[in-house]
Amino acid sequence: MDQATTSIVPEVFLVTRAPTKWSLALGQQYSSLGSQPILCGSIPGLVPKQLRFCRNYIEIMPSVAEGVKLGIQECQHQFRGRRWNCTTIKDNLAIFGPVLDKATRESAFVHAIASAGVAFAVTRSCAEGTSTMCGCDSHHKGPPGEGWKWGGCSEDAEFGVLVSREFADARENRPDARSAMNRHNNEAGRTTILDHMHLRCKCHGLSGSCEVKTCWWAQPDFRMLGDYLKDKYDSASEMVVEKHRESRGWVETLRAKYAFFKHPTERDMVYYEGSPNFCEPNQETGSFGTRDRACNLSSHGIEGCDLLCCGRGHNTRTEKRKEKCHCIFHWCCYVSCQECVRVYDVHTCK
Repeated sequence: MDQATTSIVPEVFLVTRAPTKWSLALGQQYSSLGSQPILCGSIPGLVPKQLRFCRNYIEIMPSVAEGVKLGIQECQHQFRGRRWNCTTIKDNLAIFGPVLDKATRESAFVHAIASAGVAFAVTRSCAEGTSTMCGCDSHHKGPPGEGWKWGGCSEDAEFGVLVSREFADARENRPDARSAMNRHNNEAGRTTILDHMHLRCKCHGLSGSCEVKTCWWAQPDFRMLGDYLKDKYDSASEMVVEKHRESRGWVETLRAKYAFFKHPTERDMVYYEGSPNFCEPNQETGSFGTRDRACNLSSHGIEGCDLLCCGRGHNTRTEKRKEKCHCIFHWCCYVSCQECVRVYDVHTCK
């Protein structure tokens, strides 16, 4: 398979390669960020505000890194059947290559899911007690409901959102359209978490009788957030750039391109440049093409061989796989299985 199908997930941070280029960056030193002391000055690409944040809140930086990694993993899951499959590039400062240089839907999704990932991971870390500067949420409890009482550790998502906003948005302070777009999509990702906080409960009593339930505020599963943001990607609003003269000089803002569509809210993703078709390799756009990508012969969707292969056709080969089969549960308590060889048809794009 070519490199377009690989999934490399390092620790990453938002950085800028040049005044008009936006991307994600990585360094080999991030791979051990969670287990070794952090030298903030050794992290490439941090703007001064992010560097100060790192030094002031160094104990939560491993959670920040874990959150961006979580976002990239979710991006690769959500786009696994798309022409652009959120491929990352090893040993490259710009982890996605030139793909994020353009103000496209793909850029919008990456910023939203990465910002959500940072907020999610920091919130989870606080609830687990791994940081001394944060903990459980005691501000949003209110009176208990019928048949349950407050207990456990309510997750303080507002703190996680604050950390994500302070760190991820630190470089988006230019008076141009791209900074405005990035700030909007970052906030759309974070707002998703706050919108989907819910009560999680545990039963207490003899033999699980649930005589008493204790409940706490919890974040949703990150996969659910990924599904939701993927829908927002599909319905993202196209914008146009407008220039205004203010006291500080020329300022660029975004306006919905089509007035007859619903104006995007803070929960919607926005973009203002079209995406390449990602059918063929193109170094300028960062497309790896779809040659040798596995496709679904029976699907008429984007993951199907017709669309994923961009009309080039596909190759088919048989592949033998060893799998566990005829499994039997033995009392008590283990499972024994046989090993079977099954033959599958594998379809790949020409």
